[in-house]
Amino acid sequence: MSDLLIVVDMQNDFIDGALGTKEAVAIVPNVKDKIEKFDGRVIFTRDTHYENYLDTQEGKNLPVKHCIKDTEGWQIRSELEALRKTEAIDKVTFGSSELGPMLIKMNEEEAIDSITVIGLCTDICVISNVMIAKAFLPEVPIIVDANCCAGVSVETHENALKAMEVCQVKVER
Repeated sequence: MSDLLIVVDMQNDFIDGALGTKEAVAIVPNVKDKIEKFDGRVIFTRDTHYENYLDTQEGKNLPVKHCIKDTEGWQIRSELEALRKTEAIDKVTFGSSELGPMLIKMNEEEAIDSITVIGLCTDICVISNVMIAKAFLPEVPIIVDANCCAGVSVETHENALKAMEVCQVKVER
């Protein structure tokens, strides 16, 4: 039996880079503390785009180049990167296509008691990956620590938290 912490996209471009916000900057110490105190396995996701980003569907809808592989903006925030013990899951979409099958495999190897999800952005990638976890392991409690998340805006952050609560995700505030 074990607990799992998923740290979503705590990358420089989302914190204080191309798509950064003051709310994202403010959660970094909370995220660091959560990782350091977490008793269980910790995995990180990393939003990953390429030079053709502006030609993709996402790039056409959000024409701000960000998280281009191997750039400073793509890197996980240094104080959090120092805590990472496993390979990050690089994902080219909001929700990781690798996450669901990975969770099934991990749960088969050792039962997962709970999955806590934190990171950026609450209203895009956090909610997407939470829903993937919920779909693949519907009987495992999913928890989102709101103090370790930030959205594109305060309003959309709250909307996403409320939406996840309706989907039977426990939101800790």
